[in-house]
Amino acid sequence: MPDFTIEDQYSGIVAGIDEVGRGPLAGPVVAAAVVLPRSQPALNVLYRQLNDSKKLSAKKREMLAAMIFDCAFVGIGAASVREIDQINILQATYVAMRRAVAHLPQCPDQALVDGNRDPGLPCAVQTVVKGDSKSLSIAAASIVAKVVRDRAMARLAVRYPHFGWEGNAGYGVKKHMAGLHVAGPTVHHRRSFKPVALLWDAMEARET
Repeated sequence: MPDFTIEDQYSGIVAGIDEVGRGPLAGPVVAAAVVLPRSQPALNVLYRQLNDSKKLSAKKREMLAAMIFDCAFVGIGAASVREIDQINILQATYVAMRRAVAHLPQCPDQALVDGNRDPGLPCAVQTVVKGDSKSLSIAAASIVAKVVRDRAMARLAVRYPHFGWEGNAGYGVKKHMAGLHVAGPTVHHRRSFKPVALLWDAMEARET
């Protein structure tokens, strides 16, 4: 379970940073930066429940995200489908992370970033592989980013009902792929991703 062991190595403001949405075929990539209070015993109940967002139910994530927004400083950043297609998903992820940090009320002194690559932040960075299972700040960021992105995909699903985005968040599962073959790609699909690119090329070939 994550704790404050890594955070406690640093003084000053420490932010945990994580992203959600590198793998889907549609929608933005979303990052969150979270600065948790580290000396409030009243928050121990919350901290005991934080974990890698992928290990939590959607209902639990929503509950924890609300608590995080109430007690922490949170910055959200995103990179659009157009940006993903223009600069690739890895670079778009870094853009989202930089935007998340920029939306914090104050630039942190230290950032703990999930993964093994520095996204180029305006502060000191420690990368932490599987950080959402080690650092409470990164775990909180993973939950917030997941909740924010899932909500965005659910809103898009109302306008584009063929793909099941309210349930699959844009990942290439069976219902999404079936919708792609029936309705074709939308402006929210990542045309640089192979399954979408192949369909797009096939559609263009039929029109010529």
